[in-house]
Amino acid sequence: MNSLRTFGRSLGIVLLGALATACISLFPKENPAQLYRFGPQASAPPTAPAPGNQRFSVINPIIAFDRAAASARILTVTNDQAAYIKGSRWVAPASTLFESALENAFYADPGPARLMAAGEVGHGDYALRLDVREFDVRYDHGAGAAPDVVVDLHATLTRLDGRAFAGERTFQARVPAQEDRVGAIAPAFDQAVGKVLGELVAWVDAKGSSA
Repeated sequence: MNSLRTFGRSLGIVLLGALATACISLFPKENPAQLYRFGPQASAPPTAPAPGNQRFSVINPIIAFDRAAASARILTVTNDQAAYIKGSRWVAPASTLFESALENAFYADPGPARLMAAGEVGHGDYALRLDVREFDVRYDHGAGAAPDVVVDLHATLTRLDGRAFAGERTFQARVPAQEDRVGAIAPAFDQAVGKVLGELVAWVDAKGSSA
């Protein structure tokens, strides 16, 4: 009887070992994805607005982001086909990185517009709606050619005293990557986002000051 029990335990150990080996073969280790980011980072506090440039506040907007590009995966478009770059991702969802870049762009700007922090108590002067309609890598120049990064942002600004419409505008940037590799595509995203957000903040400054 003891011999049978010993044999049973030994057989169990052998089977467990075989199962563990099978698990290792079924789930091989994958190389970690390369992570990238874009957008202006937090900087030193900006200088005070010029005299006579009265400050006004803008409610931190909810950003509508193209669903295909909103995740941490990097979207590419070739003709009518869309795909994601394998083995490379943003450090966070693109929509989250874009929101942080927007906040940093307003923070670094010395103009009169001040973007209210999320959850900040108080009444803003303006409401800003943003729609990121395109945020992708475009392969429009043939096989082997470096792609372009395209960012398309539509903004609507509304004054909150009586909900008066202040204006709307579309901001676009198309920046060529230096090479067809992610290490060159990510800086092109950085440039495109910086251009679009720089123009957006300047537009909000001008619209709020002229109202």
